[in-house]
Amino acid sequence: MPASPSTARAINDRLALRLLQQEGPLTAGQLKQLTGLSRPTVADLVERLTASGLITVVGEAGEQRRGPNAKLYGIVADRAHLAALDVRTEGVSVAVSDLVGRVLAEASVPIGGDTGTGPAVEQAVTLVERVAKEAGADRLHTVGIGAPGLIDPSTGELRDSSGLPEWHRRLVAALQERFPEARISVENETNLAALAEQRDGAARDRDTFVLLWLGHGTGAAVVLDGALRRGASGGTGEIGFLPVPGTAVLPSATDCEGGFHSLAGSVAIAELGEEYGVTAEAATHEPLAAGVVRAAVALASGESGETSAPGAARFLDALADRLAVGVVSVVAILDPGRLVLGGEVGQAGGDELAARVAERVRRMSPLPTEVTASVLGGGAVLRGALLTARDRAQDELFAPPER
Repeated sequence: MPASPSTARAINDRLALRLLQQEGPLTAGQLKQLTGLSRPTVADLVERLTASGLITVVGEAGEQRRGPNAKLYGIVADRAHLAALDVRTEGVSVAVSDLVGRVLAEASVPIGGDTGTGPAVEQAVTLVERVAKEAGADRLHTVGIGAPGLIDPSTGELRDSSGLPEWHRRLVAALQERFPEARISVENETNLAALAEQRDGAARDRDTFVLLWLGHGTGAAVVLDGALRRGASGGTGEIGFLPVPGTAVLPSATDCEGGFHSLAGSVAIAELGEEYGVTAEAATHEPLAAGVVRAAVALASGESGETSAPGAARFLDALADRLAVGVVSVVAILDPGRLVLGGEVGQAGGDELAARVAERVRRMSPLPTEVTASVLGGGAVLRGALLTARDRAQDELFAPPER
């Protein structure tokens, strides 16, 4: 059954808008070529989208020809402003962008563990307000939040998790109260990092892969056949609780101590570095382990100027041994084909650490698995939150009007 004229128009409009979002400003002729639509159909949709305020003339095509140059049409970027939050146990980062995803302002604020729930929420909300003001955003259309912990798949809400500060759960309600017109959504931080790596990073060419998050803590995100898998309770990827050899105790339902986290969390990696004489100064913007791993890579590769650094190489080997235990467990169950070492620690380890882990996985598993380092590192969470906010806003704004 052929589509009705109104349905066909809606399909064509969304196709043109997606192309303008992906490719940037285009002429009517370029839209005709990319969509395969007729010239009159393209002319109609350009007129329709211009009248609706979604696109506008942003310039002229550069080619020289007889007559006037063709008009370039682009999405009206300030039609909506979006905010993204990366919420950590030790602070929050915020970015505000326009509808096409161009970041207009961003900032971070540390929130100490001894800060009360009310003051912590107020610090975070005030930061969002300040960044929005700096971006020139009178209102926010959509807010995407990345947070540690489990997201209830039935409600989309952050579940009460032991070990996480109470202000995390209070933050969503406070933002909704302060920005009543905004659409606010929360997603697990590691899942957002995986979406960002798939769109812009180390998994751009993959629809099946696993991201192993290595930051202050550990986590994993699973993408199978192009879809992010959350699990029945939202707990897919809670790899910190994975029982592994090399720990003194077993993890419990309320504490991942004794699980994979005890081998690959930031504190454990920093302690391992001390055993091999590799240390780093603490930095406020990243886990201590990231600095330790970065220092070891520089020493082992000769980038630091040291002629011999056996301790650094042995540390990286020992760390790769630990990581491989978790990676091979994931590979045996999911066979993802590619494993991305994400987070600040994964990015710090780069190809040097990834190659060591890959070599151990080849020895321990018959399933071929590429191991690559994160391109986006700790910034992947904020990037993922911004991408999901943009997608949600565009889905709503680009949708055909109710008839």
